[in-house]
Amino acid sequence: MRSSILRALSLIATLSACVAGLPGRADAWGSSGHRMIGELGMATLPDALPAFLRSPEAVATVGEYAREPDRWRKSGAVHDNLRDPAHFVDVDDQGKVLGGPALSALPPTLEDYDTALRAVGKDSIKAGWLPYSIIDGWQQLAKDLAYWRVETAALPRQTDPARRAWMQADLKRREDLTLRDLGIWAHYVGDASQPLHVTVHYDGWGKAFANPNGYTLERIHVPFEGPFVRQFVSEGAVRAAMPAPRPCPVIETCTAQYLSETAATVIPFYEMQKAGGLAGTDPPGRAFTVQRVAAGAAALRDLTVAAWEASAHGSFGYPPLTVDQVVREGVDPYDALYGDD
Repeated sequence: MRSSILRALSLIATLSACVAGLPGRADAWGSSGHRMIGELGMATLPDALPAFLRSPEAVATVGEYAREPDRWRKSGAVHDNLRDPAHFVDVDDQGKVLGGPALSALPPTLEDYDTALRAVGKDSIKAGWLPYSIIDGWQQLAKDLAYWRVETAALPRQTDPARRAWMQADLKRREDLTLRDLGIWAHYVGDASQPLHVTVHYDGWGKAFANPNGYTLERIHVPFEGPFVRQFVSEGAVRAAMPAPRPCPVIETCTAQYLSETAATVIPFYEMQKAGGLAGTDPPGRAFTVQRVAAGAAALRDLTVAAWEASAHGSFGYPPLTVDQVVREGVDPYDALYGDD
């Protein structure tokens, strides 16, 4: 018994040491930035999307949930070790993740990504897996919306009172769950528009890197994404700066492009900071920051639209039924929804 306890204590100590040894990380955007991204991403959805996603209540809900993953921090060693790497990806100056896979050509799964990193002496815990957080959340949203399509199509045709009552209640549960899933995912979409979450230079340039341009070594991550945004970035300015909608035919391609565009702003960020862009009562870095927050809100809007479109071709249940079988062919989905075991 005593030896078992000692082995358990040793394992706990090892896990704690591993977590403590991870690079220090800060939240990507503070509450103000994440809330704006969540709210504006939803408030600018086109009318073609379901009303439950576009209501004032939904906009506010997603805005609040978009803050949630940062509020999970410090829950415990195992919890944080599993979740902290979801917020960032360490892209080096050659456009590769810690010298491993290129950001523009990421492996198809997180397992493959970790294998590629281990081949160069790194791992996904140290490198971060933000691209996979975005893709995973998008796929979940597309599945949620596929279920929503099925239930809204089948409800008017359901004649059994008990089944109809269950489906009505389940539709409400589905809408609540979808907003929760969307809000949590919105956090990671927002993380990806923050330059310091897509670079090895995530909190000052870092003493380990060549620095011929004399970029700051100060810990500027938190002051930039938190207090600066809260003081100098307004929702109206962000909304006005949001780029035009952009289609997303393939989520993996769109995610790599989005992250690459953010990575391209790392040097401009450090140049801006060096020139005093984050200082003063009317800092010139305000416009840069507004554009970055606007990029996150636009990405949330566009990727949500893409998930809605993809949901029309989804499947559900087991054995699987397709959305088309229910919506277009009139198949009763009750057994697949309720569970026929």
